[in-house]
Order: sequence, then C-alpha cells, then structure tokens
Amino acid sequence: MQRAVARIDLGAVRSNCARLKAELGEGPELCAVVKADGYGHGADRCAEAALAGGATRLAVATASEAEAIGRRLPHVPLLTMGALTPAELDTALAAGSEIAVWTRGFLELVAERARAQGRPARVHVKHDSGMGRLGSRAPEEVIGLLHACAASPDLEPAGVWTHLATADEPDSAFFAEQLDRFDRVAAMARAELPGVTVHAANSAAVFRDRRSHFDMARCGIAVYGLDPFQADPAECGLRPALSLRSYVADVKRFEPGDSAGYGQTWRAERSTCVGVLPLGYGDGVRRGLSNNAEVLVRGRRRPLVGTVSMDNVTIDLGPDTEVEPGDETVLIGSQGGEEIRAEELAARLGTINYEVTCGISARVPREEG
Repeated sequence: MQRAVARIDLGAVRSNCARLKAELGEGPELCAVVKADGYGHGADRCAEAALAGGATRLAVATASEAEAIGRRLPHVPLLTMGALTPAELDTALAAGSEIAVWTRGFLELVAERARAQGRPARVHVKHDSGMGRLGSRAPEEVIGLLHACAASPDLEPAGVWTHLATADEPDSAFFAEQLDRFDRVAAMARAELPGVTVHAANSAAVFRDRRSHFDMARCGIAVYGLDPFQADPAECGLRPALSLRSYVADVKRFEPGDSAGYGQTWRAERSTCVGVLPLGYGDGVRRGLSNNAEVLVRGRRRPLVGTVSMDNVTIDLGPDTEVEPGDETVLIGSQGGEEIRAEELAARLGTINYEVTCGISARVPREEG
C-alpha cells in the first residue's frame, strides 16, 4: 500500500518500440525521445527498454537531460533537439550529444566550443517546414549550414531534419504540404552530402505516411504506449506503460446535503459513502478533474466528487459499499475488467495525453511493475 505510485511496465516500452520498428521496416532507424523524464515515465529505465525494443538512438530537449542520459548510456547516439545557451551547449557537448543548429551564429559557437573540448561536434541542421518554431525556413540556408559543417574541422554534418505540425490530425492537408517542402531539402542534402541522416517523422507520422520515414523517425508518445491520435492505443498496436495508483485512506458515511472538499462543489444527494484518496494536484491529479473523473476501486468505476486538493481527492462509493480503507485505487490503468486511459483523462481536461503523464509530479515514485 502506497500513498501514490506510478508503475511503469518496461515490457510495454520494449513492445511498443518493436511495434514502431516493424512499422518503419528495414531501412529507417528508430530514435526514442526520452525528454521530460521520458514523458513522465522515467527516462533512464525507459531509454534502456526502448533500446532493447529496437531503438538505436535517443533524443532529449535540454542539456541537463543530455547530461543524465549521456552519463548512463555513453555509447548510444544522442541528439539534443532544443535551443541551448552557451553554458548549456558546453554541457551537451561534454555529454557527447549531437546538437541541433539553424543559424550561422550558433553554428560558429558550436564549432568554437567543440574546439575547446577537443573533439568535433556532430550537427543536425533544422529546417522549419511549417511548424513555425525553431529552424531555418530557407532551403538554401539549410544546405549552406550543412556545407559549413562539412568545411569545418570542428564540426561534422550529421543530419537534416524538420518537425511536423499536424501529423496527428488525419484530415489536415498541411501535413502533406510540410512533407513536400522538406522533400526538396532532403533531396538537396542527399545529393550534396551523402550520408547525412534525414529525419522528420514523429509517432503520428510513422503510422500515417511512410513517405515521412526517411532515414530515421523520432518517436516519443508511442514509445510509452500512448496514442498519438488521442484514441485507443490498441488501434495502433500499442500498450500503455504507465499506471497511477493510490489507496483508500478512509471511508466516511455521508447524509444528504453533506459536502466534500474545498468550496462545497459537491453535496451528497442521498445517503452514501465517500472514500478519501491521499493524492491530489501536488501529484499531478489536475484540479480540472474535480467532479469530472472516475477512479477504479475493486474493479468498478467510482465518480471523483468534490474539488481536487493538493493532497486528497474524494470518490463516491455508493450507499452499500464493500470498499474498505486500504483498498487499491487506480486513476490511470486497469483493474479487473475496467480501464481508465490517459486519453480519457485528457479528453475530460480538454488537453492531450502527453500533458497527463508529463504532469505526474516528482513526488510520485516511478516503480517497475
């Protein structure tokens, strides 16, 4: 019995990577994205499981993430995808990470810092094909940066890449438009710098269109068994890796009119029993789930009632409950024949499954199980 625990099925992570690798086929590599502590699942153990499942590369967003993964898995190719300050650049390079670049000034800084550290930096030049964030929009500038890498003794042109804005929206024509734009850049890069790794696909794109696969796919959400289209992961052959569990700390008898939680947002309409669970928004159970979610107890769904507080939530157990203090509860995951998926909570909150798992706080231990 634990106050709160996120149980991580590493076998599911391995299985999901094998599924992604099968979808990619023989040519493209699978790069497992383990940023944001593996989307809330625990980066270290999930990275190892992803590699066991067929991934051959890893990617992160920040220098501190690169440092942690580089220390643990120093022989695995690693890409830091985000913007870096000069100090962060030094950290990422020292970790052995490959670096994302999209401006001449930053490319020169990478060369300077790589020279100071005594080994060339491997660089991936980013093309903004339509995401509208980081990257160069001009194909000629992208190719020019690749040539500058090739000409420098302190740099190696490792890749050219882009990121897709609407791969997870099946009706969006912009997905094909972005691929068309990047196709031209990819063709130029391959013609002028053979051996450069071309990559664009995220999890959704892997399942949506083989044209996006190129030489490598960077998959995040699907690695953890969450559906990139916000539907049922099983439809893509994925297995959710995370479950969030707690227990019933107390069971209280309520009479009509009795209220639970801050603000009296819920009152009992009949005689009933209310269970108290010792976790809340301090653990990542979003306040937006107040009177707007269900919890599994003894294999049955029970409504979450009252306002979610920092350390407690309350659930309506009904008038003749058999639930007792100490019974396990499931907020994400399965129990008996029932299941509550992260996608369900995301829909209730008007967000995406990424935010649900990334939002599980650091005070919730991650355990294999």
